[in-house]
Amino acid sequence: MSTPPPPQAVSTDARPVDGEPPDDNGAFGWLRALGPRGRRAFAGAFGGYALDSYDYFTLPLSMVAIAAYFGLDSGQTGLLTTVTLVVSAIGGAVAGVVADRIGRVKALMITVITYAVFTVACGFAPNYETLLVFRALQGLGFGGEWAVGAILVAEYATAKNRGRTLGGIQSAWAVGWALAVIVYTVVFQFLDEDIAWRVLFWTGALPALLVVYVRRNVHDAPEAAEVRKKSADKGSFTAIFKPGLLRITLFAVLLSTGVQGGYYTLATWVPTYLKTERGLTVVGTGGYLTFLISGAFIGYLAGGYLTDVLGRKRNITLFAFLSAASILAYTNIPDGANGLLLVLGFPLGFCMSAIFSGFGSFLSELYPAAVRGTGQGFTYNTGRAVGAVFPTMVGFLADSWGVGGALIFGAVGYAIAVLALFGLPETRGKELV
Repeated sequence: MSTPPPPQAVSTDARPVDGEPPDDNGAFGWLRALGPRGRRAFAGAFGGYALDSYDYFTLPLSMVAIAAYFGLDSGQTGLLTTVTLVVSAIGGAVAGVVADRIGRVKALMITVITYAVFTVACGFAPNYETLLVFRALQGLGFGGEWAVGAILVAEYATAKNRGRTLGGIQSAWAVGWALAVIVYTVVFQFLDEDIAWRVLFWTGALPALLVVYVRRNVHDAPEAAEVRKKSADKGSFTAIFKPGLLRITLFAVLLSTGVQGGYYTLATWVPTYLKTERGLTVVGTGGYLTFLISGAFIGYLAGGYLTDVLGRKRNITLFAFLSAASILAYTNIPDGANGLLLVLGFPLGFCMSAIFSGFGSFLSELYPAAVRGTGQGFTYNTGRAVGAVFPTMVGFLADSWGVGGALIFGAVGYAIAVLALFGLPETRGKELV
């Protein structure tokens, strides 16, 4: 009788215990390479980011109705977005520290619950000031989710496929955006605007269901978790400002500021632009946004692939220039040419999303495991807070320049992003453990 083989250890990462690498070839090789636990982490992070996006877009889609209900001017409506993004810097930085100290999965659940609770609370706001406070508190969870979810998946992904894997996570933003537009179109078609905007916020309770899945099925990548636990610097703000990381932190903040300043300018004001300056109905606005969002979804996936092929810095540079050019083209379409407006929505969404695909992998690779959450959470969300000035500037300039003219201000953000790349290293192919 032959002797049975010794029992094998259970593998918890993307690589089998026998040392044979997973098949990472083909269109979905990056997904197979994650392994079972990595794929569950991907599902949790994807769902969290999609619903994060959904809860964020309840405001831009409702802004015209909210402004009419509370009697707000453009500056006040822009401030609602700005306060969300500014407070998200605090939420993101804190979530990064929490993720380094108690783990990625626990931090992910905290962020999802936070943004869900306060999105629902926005629907009960009796006045503008209360809405401003609730939206600010929503920003605490909104700011932390992406950084935590991106790091969770990045630590499972192989160096070869990390860009396209994180590009897949980024594509969840377009999915959530599309879901928000669908619900917005239905709600605003059948309900009076005075109650419709509240109902749209109340649907923001959906993310709470995701927490059940994450709690039962998702775990931190074991190798990175072990390295993090042994470090004395884990979750330390001071560590990311030490001489070895100070330059990276400062230029990563500048990069995040530029990209997000450009992006949130468009995400916040395009729905208003389509309604007020192009004269589109609720259904018409939804139709035009469909082209924009379709371009965004494909842009995230294509950008993820290109960031692995071209490198992190080249991908960001390429799409910074293309995004700026797309903004200029989109906002200078002559009156009566709404068919061209429809067509150009696709490349606009494609370019401004493809630039984001490299962010998850790039920022993760810039920091060691012990402060990866802290570094990524701080730089991404500080950039988001500073970039939040851009939507407010558009709000104040809209009264004199028009929304379309003021949107050109977003192109400035992409120029800032390109300048920031001169202070950052290329990280393609870097192992995280």
